[in-house]
Amino acid sequence: MLIFTCPYCGIAAEETELTPGGEAHLKRYGPGSSDDDFEEYLFLRPNAKGVHFERWRHSHGCGKWFLAARDTATLEVFGTYSAQTTEPPAEIVTAIRAKRPDWSPA
Repeated sequence: MLIFTCPYCGIAAEETELTPGGEAHLKRYGPGSSDDDFEEYLFLRPNAKGVHFERWRHSHGCGKWFLAARDTATLEVFGTYSAQTTEPPAEIVTAIRAKRPDWSPA
């Protein structure tokens, strides 16, 4: 079971208390975008196993959205951070590289 610590209220919540929101740090396309951009966003994204940055909502707690870094193969959680952050914080990148020296941000 995944356990994330909400960066807003500080509660360590099981995944059943949260709502997943998809990939983080992703440019989303919607109305007004070209068909090619929307197709690429919706269907042509890589889904490799390993380190992912995801959006989660503390739905049974404070209700706020936050971002999390985790490994999809091992379910290891490297950390959580504010949803307003445009890129992963340095301490999370350091934690990932400590366990996965060959990892690099995509």
